Amino acid sequence: MSTPTPANTATDTVKPSNFLRQIIESDLEKGTYAQRRWAGTPGDAAHHAAGEPDPAKIRTRFPPEPNGYLHVGHAKSICINFGLARDYGGVCHLRFDDTNPEKEDTEYVNSIIDAVKWLGFDWNGSQGDYSVAPYQASDYFDFMYRAAEALIEAGHAYVDEQTPEQMRVNRGDFGKPGVDSPFRTRTPAENLARFREMRDGKHADGSMVLRAKIDMASPNINMRDPAIYRIRRATHHNTGDTWCIYPMYTFAHPIEDALEQITHSICTLEFEDQRPFYDWLMDRLIDTGLLAAPAPKQYEFARLNLTYVITSKRKLAALVNEGKVSGWDDPRMPTIVGLRRRGYTPAAIQLFAERIGVTKSDSWIDYSTLEGCLREDLENTAHRGMAVLNPVKLVLTNWGEVFAEQGGDAYLDACSMPALPHPPEGTESPVRHFTIGKEVWIEREDFEEVPPKGYKRLFPGNKVRLKGGHVIECTGCTKDANGVITEVLATVVPDTKSGTPGADLVKVKAAITWVGVADGVSAQVRMYDRLFSDAQPDAGGKDFLESLNPNSLKVVTAIVEPSLANAQPDQKFQFERHGYFVADRMDHKADKPVFNLAVGLKDSWGK
Repeated sequence: MSTPTPANTATDTVKPSNFLRQIIESDLEKGTYAQRRWAGTPGDAAHHAAGEPDPAKIRTRFPPEPNGYLHVGHAKSICINFGLARDYGGVCHLRFDDTNPEKEDTEYVNSIIDAVKWLGFDWNGSQGDYSVAPYQASDYFDFMYRAAEALIEAGHAYVDEQTPEQMRVNRGDFGKPGVDSPFRTRTPAENLARFREMRDGKHADGSMVLRAKIDMASPNINMRDPAIYRIRRATHHNTGDTWCIYPMYTFAHPIEDALEQITHSICTLEFEDQRPFYDWLMDRLIDTGLLAAPAPKQYEFARLNLTYVITSKRKLAALVNEGKVSGWDDPRMPTIVGLRRRGYTPAAIQLFAERIGVTKSDSWIDYSTLEGCLREDLENTAHRGMAVLNPVKLVLTNWGEVFAEQGGDAYLDACSMPALPHPPEGTESPVRHFTIGKEVWIEREDFEEVPPKGYKRLFPGNKVRLKGGHVIECTGCTKDANGVITEVLATVVPDTKSGTPGADLVKVKAAITWVGVADGVSAQVRMYDRLFSDAQPDAGGKDFLESLNPNSLKVVTAIVEPSLANAQPDQKFQFERHGYFVADRMDHKADKPVFNLAVGLKDSWGK
């Protein structure tokens, strides 16, 4: 009988099952990996044989290549791998697959560490100790070299000196088998000598490669003697100039998994055709005695296809390099740093990953699903505030008469409203304070000199409530020489302030947001929209740059209520009626507030 899917201790709810959970539960029930031994660090068969029983029930891994910033697709993979380890009493390893020194950089290493940490996960069993270093493929280069020599000595690998073009032609295609290399019949001794010459720098870059000897007629082209080592004179960010040969990713990755005692190597579907080589390599290295059984197993799930988004690192780099966006952390970018700056939260992204599920078939997820998860997370946590994004001045012409005894036109009436309409059970909402006086700012769209049918806001003769303040009656407007409205005019209805006995004596059909002229704060507000206007901007070979949305960013000078003047960078708010906003984590300053639109109050794309 299968064990039930465990609860996530963070939410104490039962997670929906999927094929990965079913595989893990079956392995746990059968004790597939129960005999593994762990010596405290990754190692070969002899190293682990001297260790203790592995305390982790399962081991997963997240193995990014440090050649760019992570995006929302990586966020899904992070949530899957770290989440499964968490839910099943296991450990997830953060490991850098740094086998391509020409494209890798410590900047990307640091950004990946920061992304995983921000999403709320720890790695390598560190239990929140972020000083614990992630693993690196380059730490295993010595073992990988030993493994390559072992394959050569067993007759499973050979040095090929064909040109890259000759190798490409002789590999064949889906309708034609490959042709054996003329160097395929070399003896193990000859191959070993040649390989050591490669290691010692005696041959030029690209002049030869080490290939696995498998089957040049295999229907899976990936099994037609794939290259496993190449010559590359490039300084590595971790190992410097120690090596001039580097393992190919498809060779290095299974070895890294085995040395780290990974049980379930979970990746996206594009690696499905590589799984036979993964298994082939594990079987051969176990036969040599370098690795111990049972070997890790690879499982594939469908990658994230999100509408209005591209997730190609190369294309994202082009957006940055060509100045189409302000950088990798531009809030319109689908990078994790971009989503963070936009106002997304770790909880929202984890909810999104859970909601879209794990499948083995490709499908498209509408961007509104991601936005909905952010709204759901911020609804009960983001403090409310009023902001006027397109301000016009409203003058209350009888203010001085109504409040003559309190100081006339100079009087400022103190108002307050809850910052959280629905605070957590057992708690009280914080209170925000602001004032109303003779002059306030309102949204320009809240006044119509000649109202359209059904319009309920300000027009001559109509009454509305200034939210949290008084009922007013519109009397007209003033205009400049060009006919542009410069002021809206209204009168205060006495004794109608919110929260007082007379508040309900005058019935109105609308309440509008506003900010007092006396204590309102000027702020820059960045109104972001989707970066692309095409739901699939790079599908079918399209030029994704042609789908850029010219209206993806609009910057306005807004007036915000005084409570928002105390915002801290990265703090989230709901600007009433407008949406959820975040104080920009880079540019926001106390004397120069900057807010980014995170998401509207409802999905209005295309409407």
